[in-house]
Amino acid sequence: MKVAVDARMYNMSGIGTYIQNLMKNDCYQIALGSTEELKDVKNVDTKLEFEAPIYGIKEQLKFPYKALKKLKPDILHIPHYNVPIFYKGDMVVTIHDLTHLVYSEFFGSKLAILYAKIMLKIATKKAKVILTVSENTKKDIIKYLKVDENKIKVTYLGIKEEIKEKQKQDIEYLYEKYKIPKDKKILMYVGNLKPHKNLERLLEAFSKLKNNDKCVLLLVGKAFENYKILEEKEKTLKIEDKVIHTGIVEDEELTDLYNLVELFVFPSLYEGFGLPILEAMACGTKVVSSNASSLPEVGGDVIKYFEPKNIEEMAEVMEKELERKDTEEEKNKRIKWAKNFNFEKTSREVNNAFNSCKKQ
Repeated sequence: MKVAVDARMYNMSGIGTYIQNLMKNDCYQIALGSTEELKDVKNVDTKLEFEAPIYGIKEQLKFPYKALKKLKPDILHIPHYNVPIFYKGDMVVTIHDLTHLVYSEFFGSKLAILYAKIMLKIATKKAKVILTVSENTKKDIIKYLKVDENKIKVTYLGIKEEIKEKQKQDIEYLYEKYKIPKDKKILMYVGNLKPHKNLERLLEAFSKLKNNDKCVLLLVGKAFENYKILEEKEKTLKIEDKVIHTGIVEDEELTDLYNLVELFVFPSLYEGFGLPILEAMACGTKVVSSNASSLPEVGGDVIKYFEPKNIEEMAEVMEKELERKDTEEEKNKRIKWAKNFNFEKTSREVNNAFNSCKKQ
């Protein structure tokens, strides 16, 4: 079977990681995208030039309809909802989440919400199979887009093998690099600043910790390259000297940070999956997470949860976990649970979906 993929997001985080790992596990024979960006990719037979901005009219007009037709793929996989609306072949579409619909109040542009609604409707109608990354998102697709549940297949995401427990001496360099005090307990959040990520409530909960003078909070991700972004909030809460913005970090350094910290905190109001909590668990780190959307599904019963809109409860759960002495047994449970999620398994399930599509 010959499968093509829209690989324009190959070098991005999130969906890019998803494409990279499926490609690494030989899910595709044809990759559409910038042939320059894909020049080092070895796991596909053909690279088809397709350069157009993600979302919008240009990607519809510039899609290589004729060139792809000549290559005769059995399936075209679109790893997001921005499907080529004039494509007549069989398609499989991955819908990672429905944030635009579930929390539309957080998106200032009505045009962006309208575009998402229209494209999601078109995607679900044109796709022979819809892939999604959690049972929770499957429920959302059925609820908001009125899709037959038999058309949707859940294929959980995986974590990279390189994300694992490390020896403390191998990560000592981080204290100096990010000016982290060695005598403080370290909490960490990884992600962005979008409203549904619930960062303001996290800062408020952190400010309420009884012993927050003995703690620091690391905010990791491109959104935190500039201190000014949360400066006013941090000053109001009097925690500006206890919060460290690392900015974006390399993959290996992120793994080291997961290993360094005492507690990983994930306060999101909505996620399609929730990969960071698994990454932290794979390193053996204690995790406290929001109990919203897919997160209890991903975190299982080996981490602690809080109601994400309840700041007092968030602070209480964080405090208890910081004070609780971790055991080797509990740490190993977290590591074992995280191993259930790997991209070899994801790739097998995605390939099974491609095969089922061909049999229809």
